Amino acid sequence: MKLAFVLDPLDSIKTYKDSSYAMMEEAGRRGHELAVLHQEHILFREGRVLGRAAPITLTGDKHAWYKLGEETELPLSAFDAVLMRKDPPFDMEYVYSTYLLELAETQGARIVNRARSLRDYNEKFSVTRFNQLTVPTLVTRLESEIRAFLDTHGDIVLKPLDGMGGASVFRLHRQDPNIGVVIETLTHYGRRTVMAQRYILEISKGDKRILLVDGKAAPYALARIPKPGETRGNLAAGARGVAQPLSDRDREIAEAVGPTVAADGLVLVGLDVIGDYLTEINVTSPTGMREIQDQTGFSVAGMMIDALERLAGR
Repeated sequence: MKLAFVLDPLDSIKTYKDSSYAMMEEAGRRGHELAVLHQEHILFREGRVLGRAAPITLTGDKHAWYKLGEETELPLSAFDAVLMRKDPPFDMEYVYSTYLLELAETQGARIVNRARSLRDYNEKFSVTRFNQLTVPTLVTRLESEIRAFLDTHGDIVLKPLDGMGGASVFRLHRQDPNIGVVIETLTHYGRRTVMAQRYILEISKGDKRILLVDGKAAPYALARIPKPGETRGNLAAGARGVAQPLSDRDREIAEAVGPTVAADGLVLVGLDVIGDYLTEINVTSPTGMREIQDQTGFSVAGMMIDALERLAGR
């Protein structure tokens, strides 16, 4: 296969924990051809969506880990799959990229994950599609609604709909002296919509990342255990990642969500589960592959390349 990866700047990638690198490494081991391009290298000209892509060779050196060949411009349909792995922020430039990628799909390109679903599955809001699997949830920008929700549940989490890595996630109690300023800050005085969820005590046991590949769950989750004094289970916020077998409830959630996201063209998805509840559906650039493989020996990257080979008929 010929695979193209849309990535962040290569020198910013930490290969020891990066899932895109894990997939490239597995694909390269199988003899597939690899190329990379960046968000700004996708363009539309004279009726076609084109990409300025450079072939990449992995060196195995943890520092100088890649060698690039000569950049060429060609239709995205020239690849068996184009993997959109650009990290958030999910800003308007990201949206514009999905427009280009969606048009490329009409011209024969296989985009992973599907461009429209990347745009439509907000990673916070999309859990509302599976309300039976979540804790009580509120989406609003009205301070009165947030205060009423807090009064009802007593202990809640507030977060922006466009955040990542645990940024700007707040826990509020009824007696918190900062309720007003937190709501004002997150909603920009009622101009920005946010999500509130009832606080889940089981966060102390970890925020589990369950990886779905073409609708099927990997057998291990990565439980991200908050550091002492912290309520956020995000590796970027200092959490510790511990791989563990899926529980019966984890499998139940994965089996409920998997067919829907697969039908929507989401080949690689990261479900966030705290206790018995689905809290987020990550579709842009889910991570956790390296930690799971390092701790258990199971290759989620291998599952992913298997799926791409099936999709490409190889």
